[in-house]
Amino acid sequence: MVSPNVQAVAVIGAGAWGTALAQLLADKGVPVHLWVREPEVCAALSRERLNHTFLPGVKLSSRIIFTQEFAVALQGVRLVLLAVPSHVFREMLRELRPHLPPEAALLSATKGMEIESLLTMEGVVREELGAAFPYAVLSGPSFAREVAHKIPTAVTIASRHREVAHNLQRLFSTPYFRVYTTLEVTGVELGGALKNIFAIGTGILEGMALGANSRAAVITRGLAEMTRLGARLGANPMTLMGLAGLGDLVLTCTSSQSRNFQVGVKLGQGQALPAILESMSEVAEGVKTTRAVHLLAQRLGVEMPIVDAVYRILYEDLAPREAIKKLMARELKDELEAMTETW
Repeated sequence: MVSPNVQAVAVIGAGAWGTALAQLLADKGVPVHLWVREPEVCAALSRERLNHTFLPGVKLSSRIIFTQEFAVALQGVRLVLLAVPSHVFREMLRELRPHLPPEAALLSATKGMEIESLLTMEGVVREELGAAFPYAVLSGPSFAREVAHKIPTAVTIASRHREVAHNLQRLFSTPYFRVYTTLEVTGVELGGALKNIFAIGTGILEGMALGANSRAAVITRGLAEMTRLGARLGANPMTLMGLAGLGDLVLTCTSSQSRNFQVGVKLGQGQALPAILESMSEVAEGVKTTRAVHLLAQRLGVEMPIVDAVYRILYEDLAPREAIKKLMARELKDELEAMTETW
């Protein structure tokens, strides 16, 4: 347990992940101010301490204060944790900026890219708050429900400020939530964003009942695509082999708990994308990220055939079976040369 007079943490976003992280901190004795967008969710949380919509069945700590006011959420805090979808991340920063306390740090738990700018969340923060603002990102194989039920996992916190990373490591580490650190923000953010695209791909295979072989192939070649793009953007390729890359990739590509995997399953079963998204209570980041990464890869001249196939299925109505045929008919290559051609 931490000291009972530890400074409060603001968590912005009461989806499954934001709620689970708020509960993790509260269980350690940290006062948490949880900002909730939806009035009905906030009312239920305040009344019952249950998030029926996004994390049902988890009774939340009395150390969590629920609010819809940014001024209340950020009052007296030194850390602001953003757990919001990538497409509203910039808007949230702009709304939070007038209320940010001096010397506050920002921790992102968002896994995605901004479509308009093709930036990761660090890039958005640099544009909105300046390059010197103390920023970190938390990523890795971590389904919210399992974290809320204290099932062991390991994650990574990345920051270009070593002291910030180490302070956050101590703050979030528990007997069931092991936190590693790195200074390599780019690779950690890319891993968290890109893995969702390949989860849609493996979900499509699952929906088509195509077996385990094809899933393993997509995971492996997906990792190669992640690494190529990461290297082109200055990431350390080894970061993509770690928890935020390979770890999260395996998790989301093999479990029905993944929203992105479930989108793929339904696409593989022949359902239309608009109907799939309409039926979901939370955002499947991979749908928007696919468009951003497809555009970015084209701009940079990075070959990402699986990303291209998923993009064409999502946005150009390419039939999944046709996409698979095209992938399997590509020019034959040497595996190691194909993996390292842009390193």
